[in-house]
Amino acid sequence: MAQFRLQGSKVLAVDLSGDTVKAKNGAMVAYEGEMTFKKMTGGGDGLRGMVTRRLTGEQMAVMEVKGRGTCYFADRASEINLVTLHGETLYVESSNLLCTDGGLRTGTTFTGLRGASQGNGLFTTTVEGTGQAAIMSDGTAIVLRVTPSMPLQVDPGAYIAHTGRLKQHFQSGVNWRTFVGEGSGEAFQIRFEGEGLVYVQPSERNTIGGDL
Repeated sequence: MAQFRLQGSKVLAVDLSGDTVKAKNGAMVAYEGEMTFKKMTGGGDGLRGMVTRRLTGEQMAVMEVKGRGTCYFADRASEINLVTLHGETLYVESSNLLCTDGGLRTGTTFTGLRGASQGNGLFTTTVEGTGQAAIMSDGTAIVLRVTPSMPLQVDPGAYIAHTGRLKQHFQSGVNWRTFVGEGSGEAFQIRFEGEGLVYVQPSERNTIGGDL
């Protein structure tokens, strides 16, 4: 299995010994050893993933990297966070996914009306199985734990990813921007309930035009 490690906080080093990883297209910044690169389409496994992405307009260009040596990945100096999965599912916005172990399955899941009024997509990328994934954030991400007695509200633009047995509810209400006069007249949040972890970035993505 490929070994993921961070070089500082903004570069991912992946040690390969004949292994395969899937990474965001164009994110490779350097490599040592013998590597092959193959562009993939759809960003998800199987016909269903490709069709779903086509219907929703979600674009996720992915490349497959295989070889022996070390490959280095980065994207616009974003902060990188490592997530280790043990048969779990990682739900992550497609623009925040940098690299996954080749053995992990990727696809899409319907998230309902989450963020629809702000232009966010209705589908989120899923990463399933056992292995490592690297996700990106604009600034240092925080990881917040959700428990049955402690639900969590998150601004859709600041949400990156989550793991665990969590239910999402898209709800309207007052948020902090409303209080400082920057609200657009509608305030929306994602409410997480259950047991799990939520990754949040300290910067809100531009959700105009359907950015995910």
